[in-house]
Amino acid sequence: MELLSMAIAAILINNVVLTQFLGICPFLGVSKNSKSAVGMGLAVIFVIFGASLLTFALYKLVLVPFNIEYMQLISFILVIAAFVQFTEMFIKKYSASLYKSLGIYLPLITTNCVVLFVAQDNITQGYNLIETMVNSISVPAGFMLVLFLFSCLRERLDSADTTASWRGNPVALVVAALMALAFSGLAGIV
Repeated sequence: MELLSMAIAAILINNVVLTQFLGICPFLGVSKNSKSAVGMGLAVIFVIFGASLLTFALYKLVLVPFNIEYMQLISFILVIAAFVQFTEMFIKKYSASLYKSLGIYLPLITTNCVVLFVAQDNITQGYNLIETMVNSISVPAGFMLVLFLFSCLRERLDSADTTASWRGNPVALVVAALMALAFSGLAGIV
């Protein structure tokens, strides 16, 4: 039950995009099309889950035994960058259309602060392996949910009659703020 409440909180209540404003670059950049939003969301889920497991193992099996925990940040960044490159090569080989639709935002997953945030959060919160796995699936699932919902709203906004000064990112940011308010209303669930 505790793991379920952790997952619900990460997906809906403490959503990293809407409460901590992490991952705003792909949130605004890839959210113009719901198909590419789902593709980016799946790539982020894969990268965060894989990178979190790798960094958890690195921390527990290398950094702690050798008493070099101070190397956490740089080693996590290197692991994440290598894992994102692997993911990019995989998507390029097996789904060229998704690779093309994601464009520059796929390599930018490396610099997406959500990936590093989850890897470090798992360690600082003292999560065990199961809690790390739940957190590492839930946080990017929440990212994907918000990205998909936002892309659906942006597709509708593009066809709406909006004044010129509000078109594009200005109205998108207002909608994101309204989404953040709506999601914060779910705080009483858990």
